[in-house]
Amino acid sequence: MYETTEGKKWYIVDPVKGEKKVLFDNADLAAKITRIVKDPFDAQHLGLDSMRFIKDENWIQFEVKSTQEIEKKDSTAKKSTPPVKEKKTFYFEYNLNTGELTELNDFKKPKRKPSWAAISPDGNTILFGRNYNLYWMDKTNYEKALKNEDDSTIVDHALTTDGIENYSYFSEGNLSGNGDNNVDREKNKNKRKSVFAYWSPNSRHFALERTDNRKVKDLWVINSIADPRPTLETYKYWMPGEKESPVDHVYLFDMTAQSGKEMNVSLFKDQNVSVWADPGKLNARDDDFRPLKWLGTNDKFYFTRTSRDLKKVDVCVVEVTTGVVKALIEERFNSYIETRRLGLVNEGKEFIQWSERDGYAHFYLYDENGKLKNQITSGTYHVENILGIDDAKRILYFSANGKEPGEDPYYLHAYKVNFDGSGLKLLNPGEYEHAMNMNDGKSFLIDNYSRVNSIPKSTLYAADGRKIMDLETADLSSLFAAGYKFPQVFKVKADDGITDIYGVMYKPFDFDSTKKYPVIEYVYPGPQTEAVNKAFGRGMDRTDRLSQLGFIVITMGNRGGHPSRSKWYHNFGYGNLRDYGLADKKACAEQLADRYPFIDINRIGIHGHSGGGFMSTAAMLVYPDFFKVAVSSSGNHDNSVYNRWWSEQHHGVKETIGDKGDTSFVYNIEKNQDLVKNLKGHLMLSTGDIDNNVHPAGTIRVANALIKANKRFDLVILPGQRHGYGDMVEYFFWRMADYFTEHLMGDTTERSVDITEMNKEIEQSGAKGAGKKGGPGEEE
Repeated sequence: MYETTEGKKWYIVDPVKGEKKVLFDNADLAAKITRIVKDPFDAQHLGLDSMRFIKDENWIQFEVKSTQEIEKKDSTAKKSTPPVKEKKTFYFEYNLNTGELTELNDFKKPKRKPSWAAISPDGNTILFGRNYNLYWMDKTNYEKALKNEDDSTIVDHALTTDGIENYSYFSEGNLSGNGDNNVDREKNKNKRKSVFAYWSPNSRHFALERTDNRKVKDLWVINSIADPRPTLETYKYWMPGEKESPVDHVYLFDMTAQSGKEMNVSLFKDQNVSVWADPGKLNARDDDFRPLKWLGTNDKFYFTRTSRDLKKVDVCVVEVTTGVVKALIEERFNSYIETRRLGLVNEGKEFIQWSERDGYAHFYLYDENGKLKNQITSGTYHVENILGIDDAKRILYFSANGKEPGEDPYYLHAYKVNFDGSGLKLLNPGEYEHAMNMNDGKSFLIDNYSRVNSIPKSTLYAADGRKIMDLETADLSSLFAAGYKFPQVFKVKADDGITDIYGVMYKPFDFDSTKKYPVIEYVYPGPQTEAVNKAFGRGMDRTDRLSQLGFIVITMGNRGGHPSRSKWYHNFGYGNLRDYGLADKKACAEQLADRYPFIDINRIGIHGHSGGGFMSTAAMLVYPDFFKVAVSSSGNHDNSVYNRWWSEQHHGVKETIGDKGDTSFVYNIEKNQDLVKNLKGHLMLSTGDIDNNVHPAGTIRVANALIKANKRFDLVILPGQRHGYGDMVEYFFWRMADYFTEHLMGDTTERSVDITEMNKEIEQSGAKGAGKKGGPGEEE
């Protein structure tokens, strides 16, 4: 489907013929639907929902909402309950060859798979969790549950009986951070729960990770605005340096014997174990039934075990018939090791591993016993992911960045290479950020590509790199007519004067080069990503929009800020997680001010969310004479109370072995509150009061230190909000806008207590709490 200012059109593409054509004549179909539904439709306003192919590629099925009201059928409702009205939905089948439209009378739309159902690949066994244990039911009883989950005639069977609280066979609400308060968790404890079971292809076996969290300490948030009483949410939260760690176990179950046993996977103290999932097929028709299968065959599956300090990783295989666990690859490094899923060749007779062992991410070919055959890719560039493997032709298709000279090194491309490393070929040239996927047959590649300063396009390629056809070019005509202007990309040097740093500059649409503009840096320190958009689209609103207040908004990377360059670049901040990126943020603004006279180097502000909240406050305290204003939202200011994974991985934890051979871990990190005495400018802190990702304690501890240091600052608490601010995103934006315009721009105009911009939106939309959903940051 493709939408322009002319409306929506639906197409079908035959890549073999290199042919694209519309699925149907919009006007003809609109007339046929109108005759049946009795509501008016036309070619430009054709509201088709849930379209899918049925039978073969000559038939589609879809539904249409009408204005006709009917009584909603509810078999569970009491007879005394008054009927509920709903808009009637019409269901249709349409023949693409003949144009025949058929209404499906008495059609019952298949119910979506409930979240608790872990269905085997053959569809005959359905797993779920309850009361900390594993249960299963057959297909017949599952169909009953789809009609009524509380049907008393449903027969299910227990697979385990030893599951207990905090040592369950599934992820409990107080472990997964799903937001269940204590009352809800108690109320729902007997309901069916989802199980992450990794099935064998033949549905006979499944593997399961079981984690013992009994020693992990509790953390809490209180929802003060819950009705009628505030509610407490208790959840397990492992903080860095704590000895009370979860313990991972791996189980293998045989559904023929209806029994399971634990695999011997233990090696490192406080290790993490992860079973790898099969990537699945793209061509599957039933989007609602995609069983989770293990990576492997009926006879074996693969997993990784990682030491707590993340400096030791083993790639392992489990033999299903014997239960024997074998380490195939042992990786060791002086900083943290990252992994990607293996690529299996000829059902595991060989496999392809992703590794950064030579300082860049590359692919390596092994035999089934873990013996290295050869390195497939090499050089000063980063391979990202496997797009496809052609076993017969022994060709690897993959995505990579930093390979093409003269390009922004972050731009992803698709490549092919022979298993022996020969025949490396770029498949989709063009200096853009490319998002690619291949069909299951490894014969075609769809490429969606753009830059922040270009119009998005889509192209179809053959697997050998031949361009078959252009698919679409986005229609931005209305956007440009409204005055939109592309941002500007730039490149500067890091503070070392050597490393290239890439960024984007957003200007007001009425930009005047003769004026001086204050600057706001929108930041995120990484190390798992940088807050620098590379493609046009989602995420640019938070930078474009802020610039329209009359600021230059810049986003830029920093050494240590992104995994998709060299391992050196990514690990630059290892051991110095607070300060490592700040010098580059300062150096970037200074170079741009030297380059462009419209930048006012004396008015530099900074804003970030989550890790960016942490970084923006740190900038105010480390460079108090340079950064004048900061708005820091939901920052992990004190990483000793943030989650173990991010803190210990990217900052480091020291493994120590005592005289008696006992292993312990030492963690120490600089905190923002240690430097509050340095604050000179204006700082606004914000947090959601039930943030169970970055706990409000991080923000409150900085506020406490600022108060004790006799510093003026601003604190905004967003009631009932988690890490993303939910329906208070718009409110937060205008509080931030006020703060920057007053303290960075010097606009001291007295403002109404009402946020008139938000009130106007409500009046125009007629909706309460109008404004976009989601969080001010997307990184976490």
